[in-house]
Amino acid sequence: MATSDQHRPEIVVGLVATPPDYPAQVVARLTAELADRLAERVDADVGWTVREGWGEVAPRRDGGVEALLDDLARRRADARWDVAICLTDLPLHAERVPLVAHVSVRRRVAMVSLPALGLRQLRAVRTAVPDLVSRLLTDTSDERVSPARWAPAELTGRVAAIRRVVGEAGAGELRYVASRLIGRLRLVTGMVRANRPERALLGLSKLLVGAFGTAAIALTASTIWQLGDALGGLRLTVIMLLGLAALVAWLIVAHDLWAKPDQQTPADLARLFNVGTILTLTLATTVSYLVLFAGTVLAAALLIETSVLEQTLQRSVGFTDYLKLAWIISSLATVGGAIGSGLEDEDAVRAAAYGYHPEPGGWRDEKEG
Repeated sequence: MATSDQHRPEIVVGLVATPPDYPAQVVARLTAELADRLAERVDADVGWTVREGWGEVAPRRDGGVEALLDDLARRRADARWDVAICLTDLPLHAERVPLVAHVSVRRRVAMVSLPALGLRQLRAVRTAVPDLVSRLLTDTSDERVSPARWAPAELTGRVAAIRRVVGEAGAGELRYVASRLIGRLRLVTGMVRANRPERALLGLSKLLVGAFGTAAIALTASTIWQLGDALGGLRLTVIMLLGLAALVAWLIVAHDLWAKPDQQTPADLARLFNVGTILTLTLATTVSYLVLFAGTVLAAALLIETSVLEQTLQRSVGFTDYLKLAWIISSLATVGGAIGSGLEDEDAVRAAAYGYHPEPGGWRDEKEG
């Protein structure tokens, strides 16, 4: 068996995460299983070696996908990999539609845009990467593997995000793109997924504590009880939405989360970054609001006797009255919690900005000697 392994051809596949933030997590999970998937999907008679690494913390944005592929090609040559695949969280476009993947045969590299894959990114990557490796080796006429028995267009049936293929296999440049409408929606949801809203939620812990403090004080004010009773559902909804919008706007302004176009970031990309930031913060603040609301309902039920509330409102009360009271208090406390957001750790809040990527900590880049 050892003798047979010694005579098996070896192919080294490099997986690069650009930037080394969320894409590095996907690369780490994929690296552990990619060799087996390549043996199963491409060629079992090849000794597959998978190397993982990461690219620039702030990858080049001015040249789009071409700049990304050029940098990846230099990395592949320096590391002496046979082929290289880049996973990035940059939202990229081709022909005004989201770009899902790009194969460059002459550079022996390919890239996958994680946001374009939507919410189920790891599942889609597990399907796409072996096929991209197979396509690269087949189109470069690598004799160590059997020719691919599938056409490039077949990948559109295996990865739901891909709608069609742009280019010809013989030309050496293939682009896999999404649809104009559904693809854009998938791209936006994928950006929120890649931006990890749970990280933004944890980063707003002090804001939530401050909001709870404001809610606790408001619970003792009988005028707030009367105000909540007087307002209807429509007004309470408007107050809630205005409070959440004010909080998101305050976080963006106070912590400078708004991406501005410059020489490295085109206007279209800056707009996408801002959309991702707004949606991430909206999701995080909404979850925070729901936690605050649940806590306020519980506190109101424990602290405010029904008879006292009935005496103030001068009528009989039920559980829905406690819900309305918690609703108005949570909305007001959300605005008050915005003051507490100024006490948040700057890096924790800036993590919600889509274009912001902190220096990687504890991530070791594996390079060939």
